[in-house]
Amino acid sequence: MIALGRALAARGHEVCVQTWRRWQPHVESEQLRFAPAPEYHAFPRGPGELGFYEAIERATRDTLALLDEFAPHALVADILTLAPALAAELRGVPWATLIPHVYPVDAPGLPIYSIGARLPSTPLGGALWDMVKGPMHRGVEHGRADLNRTRAALGLPALEHPHGGISRELALVATFPQLEYPRPWPSGTHVIGPLIWEPDSPDVPLPRGDDPLVLVAPSTSQDPSARLLRAALEGLAELPVRVLATVNRRAPGAGSPAQDLKPARARRGRARRQRPLPAPANASIVDWLSYARTMPHCDVVVCHVGHGTLVRALVSGCPVLACPIAGDMAENAARLDWCGAGVRLPHRFISPRPLRLAVERILEDTSMRSRARELADWAARHDSGATAAALIERMVERSPHDASVAGPHHPAPAAT
Repeated sequence: MIALGRALAARGHEVCVQTWRRWQPHVESEQLRFAPAPEYHAFPRGPGELGFYEAIERATRDTLALLDEFAPHALVADILTLAPALAAELRGVPWATLIPHVYPVDAPGLPIYSIGARLPSTPLGGALWDMVKGPMHRGVEHGRADLNRTRAALGLPALEHPHGGISRELALVATFPQLEYPRPWPSGTHVIGPLIWEPDSPDVPLPRGDDPLVLVAPSTSQDPSARLLRAALEGLAELPVRVLATVNRRAPGAGSPAQDLKPARARRGRARRQRPLPAPANASIVDWLSYARTMPHCDVVVCHVGHGTLVRALVSGCPVLACPIAGDMAENAARLDWCGAGVRLPHRFISPRPLRLAVERILEDTSMRSRARELADWAARHDSGATAAALIERMVERSPHDASVAGPHHPAPAAT
């Protein structure tokens, strides 16, 4: 969203970014206006807390005040943030959806999203996937019913289609088109390329030498036992490579184990987290680093393959060893493998020897680096922010929403 806001501001628009307070310094550092978003737990954690759709309803009403004060001519909401989209609909403001990863909506013949399955190679494979999608489709319909109850409580009409959190007027899919499986695309959906932003951070010296440079970039939110980091440091210790690893400003193993762990498993997890990280001679371990300034110098990026880390590596022309652990990471790993720019290593195989073999495979297979460089060349030729901004401007021009307050020489503001 900050990358999109920066692109809109560069075209002369007034931009307000409504998000959680911890992002305020970063938003304001880009000379964008900040507005605090209502902060509720996304999922109830105990008695007396708001349910998921109850929180959406309350956040929608809380957001109306900002819309009335800022009077935007367009609103862009994250795919998971329903409240601003509903508020925009209540006020008659044209709204778009930003999807900051691969497109999650099902289509005939495609595997079920997020489980990490590759595109089937035959029509029979696609037909088999369609046969097992019944539970998923029932879940989607259940979500539509829940959303329609929320819409009714807000005075909005029911939707006849699923995925009501995605705008049918404009959906911006901020990923590489090379990571998207072939499919029929809705008319208002555009794959624009990655929207990338990172906070300022000090330079980190690269390890000395001429051996291939392997960056180990674990997730900032997953893997509390630092399993990937430990496996990489141990597995790559004897390879003729330079290793640069980041702990992402948290002590290795920081964080609590999952609440549903059995006591014995929890004790074993705590013991693993208390072990110090190995420090092989060919490795440098840092607290934090800039991906934008580091990845262009790397030969392999080893990561949990969150979408932001994945596309930053590919924009830098660097092949990826994907070690998915949660969320949409398995899907990202499958798309990476399918497009030929890296290797995926399932979570159950994350240990020193398999990881070492996977890194060796990437270093030996020049086609993966060539493919990553092709994606980097594509990104260099396509300004994703400018593309998104132009599509938003076009949406406003088509909209019956009254834009006269902006005047002929004042750009229409946009709220994200």
